[in-house]
Amino acid sequence: MSELEVLGRLGVSLAIGLLIGLERGWRRRSAGEGRRAAGLRTLGLTGLLGGVVASTTGGAADALLAGAFLSLALVLGVFQLLEARRTRDASATGVIAGLLAFALGAYAARGSLLVAVGGAVAATALLAFKRPLHAWVRALSWAELRALLVLLVMTALILPVLPDRTFDPWQALNPRRIWLLAVLIAGVSFLGYAAVRIAGARGGLLLSALAGGLASSTATTLSFARLVRSNPALCTWLAGGSLISSGLMALRVLVLAGAINRPFALALAWPMGAFALVLGAAGALLMTRRPAGAEPQTITTLTNPLELASALKFAGLIAVIMLLGKVLSRAFGAMGVYGLAALSGVADVDALTLSVSELAGRDLAASAAVLAVSLAVASNTLSKAVIAAVVGGRKHGLLMGGASLAAVAAAALILVLRI
Repeated sequence: MSELEVLGRLGVSLAIGLLIGLERGWRRRSAGEGRRAAGLRTLGLTGLLGGVVASTTGGAADALLAGAFLSLALVLGVFQLLEARRTRDASATGVIAGLLAFALGAYAARGSLLVAVGGAVAATALLAFKRPLHAWVRALSWAELRALLVLLVMTALILPVLPDRTFDPWQALNPRRIWLLAVLIAGVSFLGYAAVRIAGARGGLLLSALAGGLASSTATTLSFARLVRSNPALCTWLAGGSLISSGLMALRVLVLAGAINRPFALALAWPMGAFALVLGAAGALLMTRRPAGAEPQTITTLTNPLELASALKFAGLIAVIMLLGKVLSRAFGAMGVYGLAALSGVADVDALTLSVSELAGRDLAASAAVLAVSLAVASNTLSKAVIAAVVGGRKHGLLMGGASLAAVAAAALILVLRI
């Protein structure tokens, strides 16, 4: 390694320490000089120390690195203890942050710079988001924690022993693959659910719509339509939120497809982009017409998508659609899959998306797979307009229906031009 490269790596080590130290120093900025166990300068030097020690060569290099780490742990522990006695605030976070600055600084000298910087950014984010994370833990119910833990345990214990092969005559059902897909969609849905739970009463309509698009745009549409029924003055505003949620649903479909079949996702990006663009633009336009004095509304009807029963039901739904897709594609070709897409899209888009992504390029032509997913999304989008009309009233339904038809037309035009 040249001297110039060593200097560059030491610079990264210093930057890592300064990044972590910036957050630590800012959090304790009200404390007087000499009244902090470790701040910006100390942690900056700690990162640089890790880089310098790790850059040494020779037979005793590893022993020197281990000794420096243990010595630093002792020093930081003593100063943290003195600070805790003075402030009566016992916490090991400062010590861990200092040791992490040293370790990442050392790794920057010896290993991948990208990994070291990524670790520093992740550590700083965790330190900086202390209050939101603690608020989320306080808001977490036992049912939510239990569902998450059970799913993680079942995934860790059962997934490795599930057979990674098909066992049916149509070669469509792979138990391990089906379970992985179910976990994937449950995790994505939980992101939206958690966003709503964290936002609580402070979350406005836009945040609720965006989070609902991750969790369930259909549940979002139904929730907003009910709000329209009780407060007709919010009709236009809430229609905009529902449309934005549906637009994000189209992007979510694209992400799910990309996780399974990247080439297929690239082809799918055009119609899904048209759906998202038209629905998002229409929603944003309607939301600019917010009634005077209207208060933000939040979704309160979303259920925990990580309930074990829900995960198992979704895995079963994926298996059924995968099997039907394989059988119909062999018996009727692409037309059979199109019919399945249109019917299943009314209730759920995710299962069809994941199933078709598995078939695309192998048992089903990529262009036919793109059209099938687009049909499912169109069916789901139009069905939400019907929900809006039935629950929220005629005006609400017309606003949703007009924008939905425009989005379907835009996606259809894209498909005609590209297929």
